[in-house]
Amino acid sequence: MTAPAPPPGPGVAPPFAAPPTEGRRTRLWIGLGVGALAVVICCGGGGTAVVGLAVSGVQAIREQGRTVTGDYYQALVEHNYGRAYDQLCDDAQRRESRPEFERRAAAEPQVTAFRVGDVDTTNLTVPVDVTLDGGDRERQQVSLGQDGQTGGMEVCGVS
Repeated sequence: MTAPAPPPGPGVAPPFAAPPTEGRRTRLWIGLGVGALAVVICCGGGGTAVVGLAVSGVQAIREQGRTVTGDYYQALVEHNYGRAYDQLCDDAQRRESRPEFERRAAAEPQVTAFRVGDVDTTNLTVPVDVTLDGGDRERQQVSLGQDGQTGGMEVCGVS
């Protein structure tokens, strides 16, 4: 004969815990709120980063455009036509060889002073106020292009 099981006494645990009945909706809404906050922080930070990159990219284009234009005109002022030719984009160099450019630049009225304006980042153009020998002044428009190998800006034309 087998002995009967002892009767359950105080402190005996049931085989499984009963699910909580209070605060179920509160925990759900807190969890959803925390998740939504995390999404807003991540997306907001990503959006801010994209805007920051766009602004810094435009500033870099403006700075490079002004620099290359200034270098081109400074070379013309110094009659260093070879250095000016080096500032030209590949298309401009294909249209005119270095000796042809140097001859043409030497024969044209000489630039004695210049002032570079603000780069138009939409059209990649830069206005330049130029003073020529003899005191004549004119406004020239420089077209810029991006070098396919270095990514830097180059002078592609002057009108």
